[in-house]
Amino acid sequence: MPETSENAGPHVPVLLDEVIAALSPLDGKRIVDGTFGAGGYSRALLEAGAIVIAIDRDPSVQPFADALLAEFEGRFVFVPGTFSELDTLAAEHGPIDGVVLDIGVSSMQLDQAERGFSFMREGPLDMRMSGQGESAADLVNTLDAGPLANLLYAFGEERKSRRIAQFIVAARETAPIQTTLELARIVEKAIGRKPGDAHPATRTFQALRIAVNAEFEQLGEALFAAERLLSEGGRLAVVTFHSLEDRIVKRFFDPDKGGPAQSRHLPQVQTEARRWVHVAKAAKAGEAELSRNPRSRSAILRAATRSAEVARPVKFDGLSVPVVRGAE
Repeated sequence: MPETSENAGPHVPVLLDEVIAALSPLDGKRIVDGTFGAGGYSRALLEAGAIVIAIDRDPSVQPFADALLAEFEGRFVFVPGTFSELDTLAAEHGPIDGVVLDIGVSSMQLDQAERGFSFMREGPLDMRMSGQGESAADLVNTLDAGPLANLLYAFGEERKSRRIAQFIVAARETAPIQTTLELARIVEKAIGRKPGDAHPATRTFQALRIAVNAEFEQLGEALFAAERLLSEGGRLAVVTFHSLEDRIVKRFFDPDKGGPAQSRHLPQVQTEARRWVHVAKAAKAGEAELSRNPRSRSAILRAATRSAEVARPVKFDGLSVPVVRGAE
């Protein structure tokens, strides 16, 4: 999610009305909120009459979950874990009618300097949503220039990735890179900054966050988990915040989009059976929401309905999941 200012305000769920509409009618339905965060979607779903099973791997969201547990006793369940396992985590809570996923980092996480997600606040170079595993500091201080550049390009679409990687490697020869602002200054020194442009470290921080949290793999696994979990008529709504994520979701709903074009002069190849039907047109924030919440400007909602076809095995081919070359 893009950053805007030092005081962007509390987390506001984006495209909320559109998500609720995509999953409606909700009264008495069981919905999995696979990315609970501060609970914005869960609250709206509960207020619409749904039963909600919420999932999140970030331990800092527990107070928000506790508040909803107290307010909606008997209709809200919180399960710690990753949304890539949502079918397993939600299995014991009865048949599920819908799933919502809000992909990426929340403004709540960006605003917590100690989490290390933001290039606008001084903090440790961490970026781990679960607090476990390799941190962003581990990556920038251990990867060679080539693999680091490939990571920045594949996950952040950073066209100046090689120059940035060279500056990072040179800087860490003096001392390890440990803080967010330190890394942001290195990136700005490497590629400069023009007035009015986005901060030069935007794509670098995005790439590192995605790598640290294995976000593309998690997204792919979550989509297939939702396909396994939902039966015919179940609905899936996914909100993404940049083109790489959106392309994965688009091609998941419609695998033919990722395949080679067929010539009308040759025998037609049999297309794969549809696991998702009634695929809605992509929705974006309107002017009113953009004025209230600038962070919604890059959000895209895609939604579809589960068909009766058996769920596919997990297979990322055709989904355009970015791969980092030489980072093994």
